[in-house]
Amino acid sequence: VRLKNPSIKTLAYNATLVGRNARDFSLPEGNTVIIAPKGQTTINVEFTSRFLHPAEAVLLLISKRMGGIGGATLTFSLKSEVKHIEPAVSLRVKLLLL
Repeated sequence: VRLKNPSIKTLAYNATLVGRNARDFSLPEGNTVIIAPKGQTTINVEFTSRFLHPAEAVLLLISKRMGGIGGATLTFSLKSEVKHIEPAVSLRVKLLLL
């Protein structure tokens, strides 16, 4: 998720994942997002598939006041789609018939 800050003040957000499948999503760089004045940043969201069906969650970015200014609360809908599956381990087994 790419965020831009058009203001002349630094913006800070607390990122939270909520929803039915929120535990399948993670924020590897942590829950605090800082955006410099007139700058931009990217939030990486990782998904770990436990099932083949699509997973859904919501990414909430709740503003933290810095220097008297706060940004708007932002929400993003997250939906997974599994397009390709590879086995974690392959075993070759030889059966002996008695």
